[in-house]
Amino acid sequence: MPIVFVIARDWPLRAMVRAELRERGIQAVGMTSGIEAGIRVAAGEVPSAVVIESSAEVDPGLASLAQRVPFVVVASNDPAQTWPKPAARVLHRPVRVAEVVKAVLELLRIRQA
Repeated sequence: MPIVFVIARDWPLRAMVRAELRERGIQAVGMTSGIEAGIRVAAGEVPSAVVIESSAEVDPGLASLAQRVPFVVVASNDPAQTWPKPAARVLHRPVRVAEVVKAVLELLRIRQA
């Protein structure tokens, strides 16, 4: 079963994306910061994909994870805010939960192929 980290301070986004992914049989783990994700990766839990809100606190360990695991970034429409890591998909707010889930499912299909 694939594991997806959902990292967002915005709890409705985190909770809804997590719930939708779980409905599809994906183990989705919600977190409020990149630091939490870094701790899990250090403990040996490696996700198949990561959804991250661009305003979430980014742990330096996520930079190396982004080189190996596809990221879906939910970014604000603020042009001054940029996502410094490579991302497989960048979705700009306003965004629907269905769009985020669709991007994750596409990335998981590509990784499995």
